[in-house]
Amino acid sequence: MKKGIIVTISLLMAAVLLTAGVTGCGNNSPAEPTPPTVAPPTAPAPVATPPDVNVSLNTQTEGIWVSGTGRVAVSPDIAILRLGIEAQELTVAEAQASSSAAMEKVMTALSDNGVAEKDIQTQNFRIRQRTRWDDEQQQEVVIGYRVTNDVVAKIRDMAKIGDIIDAVVTAGGDYTRIDDLNFSVEDPSAYYDEAREKAIDDAKAKAGKIAELADVKLGNPTYINESASTPYLGGMGYEMAVPAPAPAPVIIQTPLPISLGEVEITVNMQVAYDIEEKTPTISIKGEGKVYIEGDNKPE
Repeated sequence: MKKGIIVTISLLMAAVLLTAGVTGCGNNSPAEPTPPTVAPPTAPAPVATPPDVNVSLNTQTEGIWVSGTGRVAVSPDIAILRLGIEAQELTVAEAQASSSAAMEKVMTALSDNGVAEKDIQTQNFRIRQRTRWDDEQQQEVVIGYRVTNDVVAKIRDMAKIGDIIDAVVTAGGDYTRIDDLNFSVEDPSAYYDEAREKAIDDAKAKAGKIAELADVKLGNPTYINESASTPYLGGMGYEMAVPAPAPAPVIIQTPLPISLGEVEITVNMQVAYDIEEKTPTISIKGEGKVYIEGDNKPE
């Protein structure tokens, strides 16, 4: 009996030792890498809220849209004279010398006729090489140089415009260029105010007529846009030939007639008017029946 118990215990101990050996062998294999620890997701940082932005997109299409025009005719009080000197010579130095001498005489003529120095401005100065095609050489060859000097003079004495142009042409001779002559108003602000009033009145009259034809009630303006034109009346041009190598004969000029006319100051207004709801007209007729205007049925 005891012998059987001892055998059983021996078998159990052998099984335990066998299991421990198998386990120990398995532990000798390289351990699997431990996966990295992943931090739990954090909540996104709060985004700063931008300040309120007010965007106004005018897409108004309702109401009555009209355009009004106001015009005021004014006698000009200044003249803008665009003139210049153009000289062509064989060399740059010669062309510039001729141009400078002619322009100095022109400036003296302007000053002697009452044009202030502050009212004279140089606007352009150019030196250009002049060439022509040579058939024998089969190429462009230089034949000279042209110097151009342009100025703008503001004339305030309107009665002397013709005299000033004649004096300039005489002083500059064949080098003279008169590019343009325009008439304008020195300070048109008061005339613009008058033109605006006329433009608004014109727009309101048009809108009122449209409202009447459409059987609606005209409301207040909800949109106004203005565009104005610069007072301008012109112009004339006068050009003389480039000086020839030989002196040109002197031509006696008659006084230059100048007609001032009028300049027109124009203001355009685009106006949108609201349409108001009409208040119904209620009337009481016979038998105490109440009628609303536009409705044939008694209430």
